[in-house]
Amino acid sequence: MGKWFEEAVFYHMYPIGMSGAPRQNQQTEVEHRFEQLEQWLSHISWLGCTAIYIGPLFESTSHGYDTRDYKRVDRRLGDNEDFKRFVKKAHQLDIKVVVDGVFNHTGREFFAFQDILEKREQSAYCSWYKGLNFGGNTPYNDGLWYEAWRGCYELVNLNLQNEQVRQYLLDVIGFWIDEFDIDGIRLDCADCLDFGFMEEMRRFTKEKKEDFWLMGEVIHGDYSRYIGDHLLHSVTNYELHKGLYSGHNDHNYFEIAHTIRREFDQGGGLYRGAFLYSFVDNHDVDRIASKLNNRDHIYPVFTLLFTLPGIPSIYYGSEWGIEGRKEGPNDDFLRPAVDIAQVLKEIPDEKLSRWVRCLAQIHVSREELTYGVYQELLLTNRQYAFARILKNSCVLVAVNNDEQEADVRVPIPMSGGSCRDLVSEETIACENGQLELHLKPCESRIFAYETVEGN
Repeated sequence: MGKWFEEAVFYHMYPIGMSGAPRQNQQTEVEHRFEQLEQWLSHISWLGCTAIYIGPLFESTSHGYDTRDYKRVDRRLGDNEDFKRFVKKAHQLDIKVVVDGVFNHTGREFFAFQDILEKREQSAYCSWYKGLNFGGNTPYNDGLWYEAWRGCYELVNLNLQNEQVRQYLLDVIGFWIDEFDIDGIRLDCADCLDFGFMEEMRRFTKEKKEDFWLMGEVIHGDYSRYIGDHLLHSVTNYELHKGLYSGHNDHNYFEIAHTIRREFDQGGGLYRGAFLYSFVDNHDVDRIASKLNNRDHIYPVFTLLFTLPGIPSIYYGSEWGIEGRKEGPNDDFLRPAVDIAQVLKEIPDEKLSRWVRCLAQIHVSREELTYGVYQELLLTNRQYAFARILKNSCVLVAVNNDEQEADVRVPIPMSGGSCRDLVSEETIACENGQLELHLKPCESRIFAYETVEGN
């Protein structure tokens, strides 16, 4: 019905962390850690995920976003042949692969910046970077100044209005498509990128691969600025991410419902018709299990992730409720090493991972959860129900954030059909156009309602 990325369920891999690679790239030899990363593929497939976002992968100095070499896989993880094999194995499992594109800045060890440090005003690359000033200085005592990303001087901002820079980066993208057969790019710091460059990327990648996906990391502001037929396909939905955990911590489903109305209401939602990238945690924010005051809220949180409008993504390990908080600027606790073989022998929370798997299977099998119109049906501080309506059928979702049981009546937005529980497969009786439900503490219920024409 649509594009693969509109219908996808993503699994987010941060390879430097999950493989236990050193945080500083000081080695000369290649470490072949993709053998470890490949072991995740069968688990990702079992969960029901249809796409992987993996990154950063470019050869870098530390956390992965200070690029040294755009055409080489980070030696702490492996070599280019290792990643080719990884992509091929993922594709054999019908899993698409999307990588990080770090195009706003480079690391200081990137060849163009090193040339500037050596040759100064005589370097052919002086116009490649923003704000270069040979009369200034930096914390590195370079005897020159440059614009850095958010004042982090290990990240040197590229001048994306320079034609040579844009052509170089487009060549990099073409290389990754041709060499590795990747299916998309997640653009780091997309809110910092030049819009003209984004337009060029869209044209270039469409010519290279018709269904190539461009998704941007955008935290604040109007997401619609970055999405369109000539720009990006999608951006990160940080607004919904915030609502999903704080709406449960505050026992306030009005916050989540307000966010969805603002974003996707058919009468005037800012992003109606768009497919934003949804998540409950990632490599930059605290783990969802650590953010929730009541750990059992993780079940309705994941239910909403998979059933509200958006492309759902699971961050590695969160399907087992792994915890982790930032400590100041240190993100290491969000990005732990995980021995997948050991975890699968002694799963820390099998109930949760099976619930995530169930949700992924429901999401993939029901088109309503991708293309269905959102309609709010019931809203209190502690109970929330809505429908995703498509033609003659809809999926009904009810969640309870209370620590107590709750009885609710959910109006059904269509008539002349039957209602089926998508988890138990039981047929549920409906009376007077309503679904009477008994919700256990922190419980979620998901139903399909189909009219005679829809059967």
